[in-house]
Amino acid sequence: MSVRVRYAPSPTGSPHVGNIRTALFDWLLARHTPGGKFILRIEDTDRAREAPGAREEIMESLRWLGLDWDEGPGVGGPFGPYLQSERLDIYREQIAVLLAKGAAYKCFCTPERLAALREAQEKNKQPTMYDRACRKLSDEEVRRRESAGEPYVIRQALPSEGKTVVQDYLRGPIEFENALLDDPVLIKSDGMPTYHFAAMVDDHLMEITHVIRAEEWISSSPKHAQLYMAFGWEQPIWVHPSIILGPDKKRLSKRHGATGVLDFRSEGYLPDALVNFLALCGWAPGDDREVMTRDELIEAFSLDGVQTSPAIFDHEKLRWMNGVYIRQLAPERFVELCRPYLVEAKLVPEAADDANVEYVRSVLALEQERIRTLPEITDAVSFFFRDDYPFDEKGVEKWFRKHDGLAVLAAAESRLRALDTWTHDDMEAAVERATADLDLEKRAPVIHVLRIALTGRTAGPGLFELMEAMGRDRVLSRIERASTVLAAP
Repeated sequence: MSVRVRYAPSPTGSPHVGNIRTALFDWLLARHTPGGKFILRIEDTDRAREAPGAREEIMESLRWLGLDWDEGPGVGGPFGPYLQSERLDIYREQIAVLLAKGAAYKCFCTPERLAALREAQEKNKQPTMYDRACRKLSDEEVRRRESAGEPYVIRQALPSEGKTVVQDYLRGPIEFENALLDDPVLIKSDGMPTYHFAAMVDDHLMEITHVIRAEEWISSSPKHAQLYMAFGWEQPIWVHPSIILGPDKKRLSKRHGATGVLDFRSEGYLPDALVNFLALCGWAPGDDREVMTRDELIEAFSLDGVQTSPAIFDHEKLRWMNGVYIRQLAPERFVELCRPYLVEAKLVPEAADDANVEYVRSVLALEQERIRTLPEITDAVSFFFRDDYPFDEKGVEKWFRKHDGLAVLAAAESRLRALDTWTHDDMEAAVERATADLDLEKRAPVIHVLRIALTGRTAGPGLFELMEAMGRDRVLSRIERASTVLAAP
């Protein structure tokens, strides 16, 4: 079977990791299967809720993550159009089929009547559902009320007895009592289709083989299965993966941190890291692997590995994984990604000369192993570019005040200034000589005092590596500055 899967978001806001995880599963299944197709369809029939720019953000999110679609907006395909707002004639044709079969009916109930019905049901502790009053109207009464201009919706006529069984790929057969199913609205009073109708019609006409969607849609699945049966269509394979929760086991929301896909881009996450992380939110490759390339994910992916127990979105785990991917970047690519953050922080000029470019490259090489998100680079390397950095007070107290820091700096400066070449080994030897000059048993005080003098900090890259990157002139001038500043009472 040729796999055809679809990602069909509504442009009501920025896409979040929950529905993009669904898109990723679709994409992986299509790419794993020879001849598989990944379709993007925009379900934009709810114009009142459509957010400006949301459609573009959906497509930008997919592009950033590298989830290319085979059919859809901007690509085309044999089953277009792929915007539901451009498929209204198709829905009119299909609803006429259901009306002719008696599988749908026109409902003239006013919002006021429906509100009163709901209130009465809630008061009597009954299920809140439509009482199917208009289902009993004669054809003559329907024509009369329609001719009089009464507004109406078109509802699906669901069976009131027996059970509907939905076969879910992950969960097996799921049974629903038909007496508890509400007749859903298929066409609204303005003539626009609802999701329950348009999505199912499009899935059939676009020959979708697998419908992968969040488990929250399980409760709607009997209505959708009944719609397929009413048309006499073969149902797709229904797949309802687990929901994604926050670390507190509650539904993932902004209180847990970023959830919008493009927010993660703004926060300095790499697309490959987010793809890897999301793939493991509710799917397992069958072994202990965590860091997997895109090709490895495609090769390993199958629906059999998709889980039904809730997935936990752990931002710290994502930060760790992002750090792994940052360390795997080619040095030139790392510089390219970090440079905008340095420019924004005014650490480097927007137009840099060759000397500055080389300095930036050598500095960033020291921090590539240490950061987990790209914006962290700004704070990590700021002391390399600013000479007015503050001094860590606890570090000054621990190392400078207790070890006669001025004497240590004087001895270190003397030995460093005498060097003919400026290499890691040369500087390490100079520190050893300064340690001997000061009659110290260990070189730790010299190293820590120098680090505070050169960076203002007590931790960072290896001392001799950062001194090599800074260069002789910068190191010596910073020792002089620290001696002056820290000598003040």
